[in-house]
This record gives sequence, structure tokens and C-alpha cells, in this order.
Amino acid sequence: MMILTLVLIAIYLLLLRGRSSHPKLAELKKWSYAHRGLHDATFPENSMGAFQQAVAAGYGFELDVHLLADGQLAVIHDSSLQRTAGVDKKIEELTAAELSAYKLQGTEETIPLFADVLKMVDGRVPLIVEIKTDGKNTAAVTEATCRMLQDYKGLYCVESFDPRAIAYVRKHYPDFVRGQLAHNSLREKSPVPILLRFLLTYQMMNLWMVPDFIAYRYSDRKTLSNFLCRKLWRIQGVSWTLTDMEQYETAVKEGWIPIFENFRP
Repeated sequence: MMILTLVLIAIYLLLLRGRSSHPKLAELKKWSYAHRGLHDATFPENSMGAFQQAVAAGYGFELDVHLLADGQLAVIHDSSLQRTAGVDKKIEELTAAELSAYKLQGTEETIPLFADVLKMVDGRVPLIVEIKTDGKNTAAVTEATCRMLQDYKGLYCVESFDPRAIAYVRKHYPDFVRGQLAHNSLREKSPVPILLRFLLTYQMMNLWMVPDFIAYRYSDRKTLSNFLCRKLWRIQGVSWTLTDMEQYETAVKEGWIPIFENFRP
């Protein structure tokens, strides 16, 4: 029984393995990141105005990319445009030429193309790029994102809740800084099978992806797996989404890269 217990512990620890040697991590860690840009009532989340404000204020920022019907990449969080633009459309069904017809949250801002955001930033601040998949287009959206970033001269990293996307990056773009997004999904109702939610919550799929960082929800961060990932395997932690200075200061003190929203640290 003792031998079996030790074997199971060894397997568990091995499953948590990540990569801690990427040379760009040290530079990424120097920055604070505005969640979906530095947005407000005038410039909504994931809008060009919100990104310009983040650059002007000296913050890196996080953004979300979806694959359009014409193969280009749009920057928006939800697949549905209902919350952000008030229409019952899916971003994956639109083309780049159609984006200007949809205004974001009652403003004049429209859904930006990823290519335009990269051109605007031009390497001035680092980017955390979240790859959004729909369950069917994982390889296509990941490839499109990485192909565009491959020629970009600025500092960036990629992340996703979909472990298949990060595994794809590991296989095809091994030099990219890559991270797995996670939270305690066992607390929520979800169509995702409970076994998969368990494995992702406790980072037991790391061996497949070998992430450079784990981006974990701030309120869920105190798990044994998070502790072991960071202390045993020296995987960098990213903390989302920090909503006040107390959370921000705690996250920074604990060594997490901070992603903040609705205040300026």
C-alpha cells in the first residue's frame, strides 16, 4: 500500500510539470496588464480605444481573439455579440468587412481586427493574447494567431482555457511563451465533463502542454496544485482578474503577474 501511494504521488507531481526557463518570462513579469484593455464608459472592453489608453498609460494588456469566417482574427471576448453589441450574431460567422457594422456597448467603437491592434501597439507594451476556441476550430484559430504573432516584433505570450490550443502551440511553436488558463470550474455548472474540469482545475494536464505559466483566477488560487506548480516546477503564475489595490498588492507580493480591471494600480 505504501508503494502504491508513493507511485500515485509521483504520477501526480509529474502531471504538474511545466517549463520555467523561457528567457522572455522575466521581461513579461516586469509589467502590469489591463484586462481587455484600459476600458471605461467611453472605450469599451477589447476596443481600439481601450488598447490605446493602456499603451498611453504604460500598461501591457490582455485581449481575446476569435477566428472570423474569412480566416482573419477579431478581438472580442464572447462568441455571441449579444452582450457587447446587442445583436444575436456569432463572431465566427462574420467576415472582417462586416465588423464595422457593429458598435460596442453603445459607443462609436467597433470590433477591431487583431492585425490592426498589433500594428497600433507596435511593440510598445507587452500583450497577453487569449486564444478563444469554439470546440471545433481549435487548430485553425491557434494556427492563425501564432502565424500572425510569429512576425510581430513586440513582447507577447499566448494563453487559452482550451488545453488543445496550448498543446498545439507547444508542438508547432515551441519558442512561444504559452500558458494555461484555469479556475476552480468544479464550483460551477458546465457542459464540460467533470473529469476534464477536475484535471484542468488541478493542472493535471500540464504534462501534455508543459506551460510556461498558469493564469489562475485570483479567488481560486490557493490550491495544492498551484502551490506545487509554482514551488516544485517553478511555473510562473498569472493572476486574474484583480479588481482593487488590495488584491493587486497581494498578487504581486505572492509573485503573480497581475491582470487588473476597473482601477489603475
